[in-house]
Amino acid sequence: MFEPRLSQAHNISCNTCHQIGRAGGDGRSTSIGHNWQRGGRNAPTVFNAVFNIAQFWDGRGADLTEQAGGPISNPTEMGTTPGHAVEELKGIPGYVEAFGKAFPDEIDPLRYDNIARAIAVFEATLITPNAPFDRYLEGNENALTTEQKEGLRLFTDKGCSSCHNGINLGGSMYAPFGVVEKPGWEFLPPDDKGRVEVTRKVDDDYVFKVPTLRNVALTAPYFHSGHAWDLEQAVAVMGTTQLGTQLSPEEVDKITAFLQALTGDQPKVTYPTLPPSVATTPRPAP
Repeated sequence: MFEPRLSQAHNISCNTCHQIGRAGGDGRSTSIGHNWQRGGRNAPTVFNAVFNIAQFWDGRGADLTEQAGGPISNPTEMGTTPGHAVEELKGIPGYVEAFGKAFPDEIDPLRYDNIARAIAVFEATLITPNAPFDRYLEGNENALTTEQKEGLRLFTDKGCSSCHNGINLGGSMYAPFGVVEKPGWEFLPPDDKGRVEVTRKVDDDYVFKVPTLRNVALTAPYFHSGHAWDLEQAVAVMGTTQLGTQLSPEEVDKITAFLQALTGDQPKVTYPTLPPSVATTPRPAP
């Protein structure tokens, strides 16, 4: 998760775009990758991602292992190749030893799929329990304020919970962005048609995985385009585009107050001391 030597230039780790201290995102509309290239979509949080039906905005990753392996070999992101990533870690004695211990029954434990698997196992620990809403569901009536309870009522009555439901309040289904009314192209870039690029089904034009709302107050900017920087604005846009409802300012405020109650206990992770390179470790790209 924190190893930049998995990138071609030794300057980007998973944590660069999915920062533990920023609720699993990076606070950018789109992330900066290898050779200062810009990614095409907002980096979704990795917190609670283990509960999602699939990974990435378009669902092209079936699970966390596929998600973890994707950015390393993406030329726009970490910019290396699976073969070079393995060569890099095999050139670091500390990793050879660590992978031998982690996969003791394998003849060649330091393989690319095991690199992705190791990252995925760590990502699965990045959950955020004990949000005020969780405590409310457990029977603590005082866990939510009066305004947040009103927001929860609106969230349910207006239909937000039709898509944002389950343990992750999202992440369990796909939906078109613009069910009732297409948003402006700044929110829905015309050249990014979403899941259709994965399924090749016309019905999946501008369809994306419904994002989790857990910790949403901490993960601006919003939407796959990363264009909405204000949570109130995002709520209002979702009202018109997905529900066909013009939410009043008071309703937006109450729903936003409820969303604040979805911030859980953030993972406490000690930044690791990485094993040192040696004279024969492959060098970074210039």
